[in-house]
Formats: sequence, C-alpha cells, structure tokens
Amino acid sequence: MDLTYTAEEEEFRARLREWLATALPKLPPRPDPLDWPGRRAYDCGWQRTLYDAGYADVHWDASPTRRLIFLEETERAGAPYVGANFVGLLHAGPTIAAEGTVEQRARWLPPVLRGDEVWCQGFSEPDAGSDLASLRTRAVRDGDHYVVSGSKTWTSHAEVADWCELLVRTDASSPKHRGITWLAMPMDAPGITVRPLRTLAGSTEFAEVFLDEVRVPVANRVGEENDGWRVTMVTLSFERGTAFVGEVVACRRLLGELAREARSSGTWDDPAIRRALGRLGAEFRALWRLTQWNVSEAEATGGAPGAGGSVFKLRYSHARQELYDTAAAVLGPDALDLGRAWNPDRLSSLSYTIAAGTSQIQHDIVAERILGLPKGR
Repeated sequence: MDLTYTAEEEEFRARLREWLATALPKLPPRPDPLDWPGRRAYDCGWQRTLYDAGYADVHWDASPTRRLIFLEETERAGAPYVGANFVGLLHAGPTIAAEGTVEQRARWLPPVLRGDEVWCQGFSEPDAGSDLASLRTRAVRDGDHYVVSGSKTWTSHAEVADWCELLVRTDASSPKHRGITWLAMPMDAPGITVRPLRTLAGSTEFAEVFLDEVRVPVANRVGEENDGWRVTMVTLSFERGTAFVGEVVACRRLLGELAREARSSGTWDDPAIRRALGRLGAEFRALWRLTQWNVSEAEATGGAPGAGGSVFKLRYSHARQELYDTAAAVLGPDALDLGRAWNPDRLSSLSYTIAAGTSQIQHDIVAERILGLPKGR
C-alpha cells in the first residue's frame, strides 16, 4: 500500500487549510456541552458552512484519502466535529449512499449534507448489545407500512434527531442474523417515546427509545427485507473504519499538551511518566499509519473499510484509556478537578471498549476474518 499523498491531494490540503483559517474565526461561541438543542443548532450551522463551501460531501463522494485529509486538517485547526450530525454523516449517510435506492439517496442525503436533518442510531437493546443479532424489536408488515414495537437503548442523539437508523426483526422464524431489516424511522411518528440517559460525564447524548406500534413506510426500508444484517455490517464498517480518525488527531494533540505540562510541572523528571508518554506517542503514530493503510485499502478496492477497521478500533479503544490514565498521572491532584476541560473526555474514554462493538467482539472479528480461525462456540 502507498501511504504517501499525491501532489493533487496535497493541493487539496493546502486549499482546505487556507479556507479553515478564514472560516473558523467567524463562528459563534460554542454552546454549553450539556445544551443539546443548542449544540444541534451549532453543529448544523457548521455543517451548512461546509456545504456552502463545497466540503460537505467529503464523507461520501470524496476519495477515502481526501476524507482522511479533511478529518486531519479540521481536527488540527480546532474546527467543530460532526457532533449531533455524527450518525447521519458517518453512519446512516454512508450506508444509504452505498445501499439505498436512487429515490432514498435523493430524499435523505442532501438534508444531512446541508445540516437540515439529524439522525440517531437505534441498534442496541437492553438484551442485545454486543450480541446485536439477538435484537427483539419486531416489525410486522401491514400493507405499505411496517408496524414496529419494542425498545432501543444507547440511542445516540435521539433527543434532537429527525430520523433513526433502526434495526428490527421481521422474521422471528429465521436464524437470528437472517431475520433483520434496516429501516429509516421518522422520529416524529406517533408511538415513539424518548427518555434521555445521563452518562458518567453528566451528558445526555444517549437515550432509551420506546416504540409502541410505530408505523414506518415500507419505502423507508434500506436493502431487502430480512437482509438488514448485511446492511448493518456496512454501517459498522464505517463506524469502526473511519469514524474515529479525528479523535486520533485530537489524542496526538493532547499528548503534546501533556508533554508540555509534564515539563512545566516537574513530573517530566519521573522516568515512568516519560516512558508512558513516549510509548503513547509511538502508539498513536502507529494508529495513524494503520488508519492510512485502512483508507488506502478501501480506496484500492473501491469499497467500505474492511476488517482492518476492527484492528484499529480494538487498539485505539485501549490506547485512549491509557492516554487519559497517563494524563491523570501527569496532573496529579489536579486530575480530580472535574471542571477541567479534558475530564469529560477522560470519563467518556471508559466507554470506548464497549461502544461501536466491544473489544471482545473485535477480537472475534480479527480472529475469524483476518486470521481465518474457526468461529468460537
């Protein structure tokens, strides 16, 4: 794999960097992190700015390498991340772009790109998290609609979403992986109840969603009926393949800040601190190269990120936790100050070995799809 950038790609980087330097100072103040309606407005406003400048479709229509450059440069410049647009831009949107009909792409993709509509993810259930195929939310065909009943949990951004990428069981008699269907559900449909969940960091970007005979048009089905598991694998390949790219850049930036903090506070004299910072520097550099390799592979094959995304997700989840453990060691007693800006990220890092597929699931994927080992019992 060629991990270098072409002259054309470097020109794209230079243009983007110049535009960011002009656009970012014009942004309004960021809203309170706990104000999700305010954050939705802010995030969608930034997305509209990207749309007007011609950068909104970089997640779908640009090559994987240009997408990587975009994420790298926007993170380095301190630009807003996708925020409330996370599911639409990085999960549902790419899935619809890859699997949707012409009509579905025309209906759902432009509003996401303009920042007009926000999506949430209705995958996990109280008894179907790591074993997602055990989901029980059922959908019964009634003419031109599915009638959906059940519940979802850890539904990202449900409290501000217009649409939900929803997994339902449409055939209870089939093996569990073969009776699932992927639906786009309008969040204003009758029968939907959203109850926010407060995280350890105090935020409410997740929710429980209860569905009581919600009618979803059959036209909102992406892929064939009972083929939802395959469509879901497309979604998850994007989630594990490129969705964390910006965060790797942010972690490398935080690592540099920690090194400067260690030098100014005197903790740099501790050889254990120096070793930890040096090892993490090598770790995140390797993760960045792995990201480049995964993107290069996807570009060469013309498909979504493959099983290499699970290798990345597995190691990144643990490296992020180790980074914030090291940050606590560098800061000493000051790490107990929950008002410090990085503390919410530290608390959220604890979830990364669970979110987007547990580390145990990633181990299984690597063992089966890369190493060719037999499936575990």
